[in-house]
Amino acid sequence: MASVPRITVVGSANVDLVARCERLPRPGETVTDALFECVPGGKGANQAVAAARLGARVRFVGRIGTDDLVLRSLEAEGVDVTGVVHDDGEGGVALILVEASGENVIVVAPGANRRLAPEDVNVGDADAVICQLEIPSAAVAKAAEGARFFCLNAAPARGPLEHAPDLLIVNRYETETVGAYPGLVALTLGADGAVLLEGGAEIARARPPRVTAVDGTAAGDAFCAALVVGLLEGRDREQALTRACAAGALAASRPGAQPSLPTAAEVDAILSA
Repeated sequence: MASVPRITVVGSANVDLVARCERLPRPGETVTDALFECVPGGKGANQAVAAARLGARVRFVGRIGTDDLVLRSLEAEGVDVTGVVHDDGEGGVALILVEASGENVIVVAPGANRRLAPEDVNVGDADAVICQLEIPSAAVAKAAEGARFFCLNAAPARGPLEHAPDLLIVNRYETETVGAYPGLVALTLGADGAVLLEGGAEIARARPPRVTAVDGTAAGDAFCAALVVGLLEGRDREQALTRACAAGALAASRPGAQPSLPTAAEVDAILSA
């Protein structure tokens, strides 16, 4: 295996306000008896924590508001937060409803994430840079400029790609918005696993281990981090994809965003079971 991967994640940091209910409400309907919790989240911060738990050396770059819940979580995982800009305004907030089946709906108020500027972005000396689309396009472009290997998780999708990543990660809905991409693409298929495409042709496919879904909030973030870590560790593409599916499944089997993210040992265990 190669040396410890060095990854810089440039992205969002949110406080997740989560209500767990028996079923999601229909438009105009109120449901009650929900359980509420406040947990650290944001796709960028989630992917940074996930990569750290999977054994990478991680730097996080983003804007965090006056609530330091996410910052404390990153620090607790050993993530380098010297690239964090402390914003005097409100930080990002995600409103998340999760029903008993694990299905969720999410609305994000970006707050400080919306103000991440190109001059805030310094990716440092990293083997790979991971970005998502919960931050401004100009910040994503700056991150891509300084990357040896650039992974873009096009979530939430917002139209045709403005950048040409070395690895594009999308789900079924996001690929409809982004359109066809000729490079390396990981297409996630939920319970059906994921497919790796290159030049539009399938080069690898993997299915996740069977788990009971509890909360899918950070499953995609676990998948992204595990795939990049696996590739940087020198694993072949099918093995890296298999580990990414396992990481996503483990995250979906646990409540919360960052609390649900698995370690490398947990991925090894479920794959050997």
